[in-house]
Amino acid sequence: MHHIDVQIEKDVYAANDKLAAANAAHLKGHGVRAFDLLGAIGSGKTSLIERLAPLLKARGLNAGAIAGDVYGDDDFKRIVALDIPAVNANTGTECHLDAHLVEHAIEHLALDDIDILFIENVGNMVCPTDFALGAEKRIVVVSSTEGDDVVNKHPMMFRGCSIGVINKVDLAPLVGCDLDRMEADMRRYNPEMQIFRTNMKTGEGMEALLDAVLK
Repeated sequence: MHHIDVQIEKDVYAANDKLAAANAAHLKGHGVRAFDLLGAIGSGKTSLIERLAPLLKARGLNAGAIAGDVYGDDDFKRIVALDIPAVNANTGTECHLDAHLVEHAIEHLALDDIDILFIENVGNMVCPTDFALGAEKRIVVVSSTEGDDVVNKHPMMFRGCSIGVINKVDLAPLVGCDLDRMEADMRRYNPEMQIFRTNMKTGEGMEALLDAVLK
């Protein structure tokens, strides 16, 4: 029984990876660079899009977004308000986006009008790690309000991402969060990761983050 379960799991991942590769090729064919945003609910994933979209516009680049949520369209509404192409992708009972959902979301976007596509995953620190979507980079966002042990509790999330964002740095003293500990844990699990500290309410750190995203 266990052997059958493991084989089914392998087949699911293999099928997803194949679709993710097709998504990547499709996006590249339209000149679109895609970035997968991961992190818990409230960490700042939608705020990141809100901050970076106008910065991209100032550089002559057009942003687009896929808003992934289990249910509802709260994040989607915030993104639409930016006046950029966007699609809402509800997962229903699933706690993550997968390549199939992203494939269908892409069908509803005018890709030739988009240079940079942000794929905002469901707010979850575990499930999304195993499912590639077709993005060229994964960005994980954590906030000081989640506690300075959040990285140590979710090592796989950080091993699979190339950019780490520590958000809400202004609140760290108020919640007793050690930002240095969070950064040290990130480097321990992923020595190659580029790490940025941000305050998305003020825009602090966002230009440097964008430079790394586009590099």
